[in-house]
Amino acid sequence: MPRYDLIIKNGTLVQPGVGEIRADLAVRDGVVAALGTDIPAADADETIDAAGRVVLPGAVDAHYHLGIYRDLAVDAYEETRSSLVGGVTSVLSYFRTGEHYLNRTGPYAEIFPEVLKAVEGRAFTDYGFHLAPMTTDQIGEIPSLIAEHGVTSFKYYMFYKGFNLASSSRDTKSFRMAEEGQEYDLGHLFELMEGVAAAGAADPARRVSLSLHCEQSELMRLFIDRVRKNGDPQTLEAYHQGRPPLTERVAIGEATTLAQAAACAINLLHLSSADALDAARIARRTHPALDVRAEVTLHHLCLDHATLDAAGAGLGAKVNPPLRTRDDNQALWEGVLDGTVDWVASDHACCMEEHKGDELWPALPGFGGTALLYPVMLSEGHHRRGLSLRRIAELVSANPARAYGLTTKGSLMVGADADIVIVDLDREQTVTTDLLLSGQDHCPFNGERLRGWPQTTIVGGRVAYRDGAVVGEPSGRYVARG
Repeated sequence: MPRYDLIIKNGTLVQPGVGEIRADLAVRDGVVAALGTDIPAADADETIDAAGRVVLPGAVDAHYHLGIYRDLAVDAYEETRSSLVGGVTSVLSYFRTGEHYLNRTGPYAEIFPEVLKAVEGRAFTDYGFHLAPMTTDQIGEIPSLIAEHGVTSFKYYMFYKGFNLASSSRDTKSFRMAEEGQEYDLGHLFELMEGVAAAGAADPARRVSLSLHCEQSELMRLFIDRVRKNGDPQTLEAYHQGRPPLTERVAIGEATTLAQAAACAINLLHLSSADALDAARIARRTHPALDVRAEVTLHHLCLDHATLDAAGAGLGAKVNPPLRTRDDNQALWEGVLDGTVDWVASDHACCMEEHKGDELWPALPGFGGTALLYPVMLSEGHHRRGLSLRRIAELVSANPARAYGLTTKGSLMVGADADIVIVDLDREQTVTTDLLLSGQDHCPFNGERLRGWPQTTIVGGRVAYRDGAVVGEPSGRYVARG
C-alpha cells in the first residue's frame, strides 16, 4: 500500500516563521506526514504537481458571521464554500444571542448545541466559534464553554449599549432581548473581562481572550444626530461621519484601560482608521504587560467611501465600523507593513441586496469577503507593496491560529493539519459575484483586478477546491481549541 494519501511535488513551500522552502510535502490521515527534496510519486494514492506554484498554509479567517442574516445551515454551506475560493480552510465565526442569528436569548448551555447541530455536516472548512456573553448569567458560563466545547474567545460590542446593529434604533434592551436590570455598559464589560481573565489564569496553557468591537456609543449618538439634522444624506460618507474614527479612538482607550485593570487578554477587531491604529499603538506603549492584538479587514485596507459613493455603488458596502478614506487605507497598510497589525480577516457576513435598500439607517451592515483573503493579500500586499510571502502566511494563517488556540493550524510542518493552498502567483482575475461562489448577490470589490489566486484548496488532506470548482461534499469539522 502507498505510504501517503497525497504528495504535493515541485512546489515552493511557504512556512510561517521560516520563509520559502523548495520541498515536496506528503500527507497521511489528514496531517502533514513528511517533507523532503524528492518524495517518490509512487508513495502516494494521489500526486499534485505544484511546479511554478507556491504552497501556503490554509488561511484561518478569524472574523466571520455565519447565520447572522440567513438560515445558519444554509449560510454554513454556501459561505464556507466561498471560503475555499480564497484559500481559507478554517473559519472562526462570531455568535451572540438577541436579534439576528437565532433571534433568541437564554443560556448558551441550551443554545450553543443547537448552533453546532445546525452547522454539522454543512461546512466545507473546519470551523469554530467566538461567543458573546450578553447577560451576567452568560458571563458565568465561560468556564463551562471552555471545558465542554473548547471555546476560548469571547466578544463585547461597545456600541450595543446605545444602538442596535444597523444604528437605526436606540432600544438596545429590545435588540439584545435583555431582561430588566441586565445592563450592557462598561460595568458589564469589566465584569466580562474579569471572567475571561479568571478563566485564563485557571488554565494558563490556553490563551483565553476577549475580542472587542470598539466604537463609543455616546459619541455615535452625537454625530449621528448631527448627520440626520444636516440633510440626512443616504451615502457611505454619511455613515462614516455618523460613526467617525474618534469613536474608535475613545473606545479603544476605555477598553484597554479596563483590560489592564482586569489583566484580560484582548483582541482589537477590524481597526478601520489611522486614529484606531494609533490608539492601539498607544495602548501597547501605555500598558506593556497587556496582551493586546490588532486585526484589520480586507475592506478597511482597500475600500473607501468616496470612491464607492462617486461610482454610485449604493449602500451595499455599509459595514460596522464604516469604510473610511484613502488616507486611512494607507495608514492601515503601513500598520501591516510595520508589524502593528497581527492578522487580517474578512469579517464575512452574507447580506443580500434586499437587506441593503436605499435608506442608510435601516440598511443592514456587512458583506462577504472570505473568498478574497489570499487574493487581496497577494495582489495588494505582495505584488504591490512587497510584503513577503512568509509575512502574508503569518497574517492570514499562523497569527490568527496562534491567537485563538488552533494549535494544529497555520503551519506546513510535520504534524500540522494538512490544510494547504496551492497558489498561482501570476494568475489575474477580475472579481465578480459569480466567481466567489457565495450566496450573496453583490460584492463591493466587484470589478477589481487581482493578481495571485488559489488554484487548489486542501482541507484536512482532501482536495476541496480545484481550478474554480468545489470538489466533493462538505467535510469540515468543528475544532475545539486549546
